[in-house]
Amino acid sequence: MTATEMTLGKALGAGLRQAMSDDDRVVLLGEDIGKLGGVFRITDGLLDEFGAKRVIDTPLAESGIVGMAVGLAFRGYRPVVEIQFDGFVYPAFDQIVAQVAKLHYRTQGRVRMPITIRIPWAGGIGAAEHHSESPEAYFVHTAGLRVIAVSNPEDAYRSLRQAIASDDPVIFFEPKRLYHHKGQVDLDAPLADAAPMGLARVVRPGTDATLITYGAMVTTALQAAEAAEDEGISLEVVDLRSLSPVDYGTVAASVRKTGRLVVAHEASREAGVAAEVIASITERCFEYLESAPLRVTGHDVPYPPAKLEKYHLPDLDRLLDAVDRVLDRPHSLTGADA
Repeated sequence: MTATEMTLGKALGAGLRQAMSDDDRVVLLGEDIGKLGGVFRITDGLLDEFGAKRVIDTPLAESGIVGMAVGLAFRGYRPVVEIQFDGFVYPAFDQIVAQVAKLHYRTQGRVRMPITIRIPWAGGIGAAEHHSESPEAYFVHTAGLRVIAVSNPEDAYRSLRQAIASDDPVIFFEPKRLYHHKGQVDLDAPLADAAPMGLARVVRPGTDATLITYGAMVTTALQAAEAAEDEGISLEVVDLRSLSPVDYGTVAASVRKTGRLVVAHEASREAGVAAEVIASITERCFEYLESAPLRVTGHDVPYPPAKLEKYHLPDLDRLLDAVDRVLDRPHSLTGADA
């Protein structure tokens, strides 16, 4: 294996380039993705390499962009849509949940929707309103969609190629605060050898409690695990990777080993992914649980201004407090859930 160090953003661009080279049916659609290379420069250079018929600068109309992707999919193309910011996906919500997610079922399998919808996602960059949303629960709740959230450059490169190659529609969340984080990426490994994008991954083994998360929160969880180790606590950190479907086999195996569970995400607490994971794991692992599972999430408020977002995003202290709770250790925060 020959690995190359690159940022998560560059890994995504490399994934798009490879997918377009492998299959001339892959076309990109989005606002400012051509000459500008996208707001985050993910598509930088692709217009020059593949031309304006395959890298299409669209009007500022998300419903129209996704509607165009539906038409292209009907004609056999494999469109990749970039939604410029997470909060801009809502104008396309009807197209995604009523058309993209339903057409394969509605046509009794005669029509497939191999559409990948890339969404720069979540907070931590001090952005304005509508630029730091975490809308994943809406799409997880929608039957017919795969929902993926990546956390590192290697996974970004591999999972994006898998999403584009999939015949299912994929909502592909990219944690924008990790775009500049670097990691090793094997650009030459065959896609067939990669772990399926639906599998969770144990990123740090442990024995005392399981900490489950996804996206940028994986970095925070690993920091929490390192801090807990200083106090003699062994945390197992699991990166879900796929939010729909969830790999409950990997998650349940971890919880059966540790007996304790904390689930964390940036999105609001009410009816979030954490609630579903906890309910499903309680059904599967009730007799193994030594304490009630806990959630550590964003608050049930609109995303706050940049100066306040540090109070909204789950941090190391909130994660460690939840770990103390499930281990029945003294803790400092108050409330049923951290």
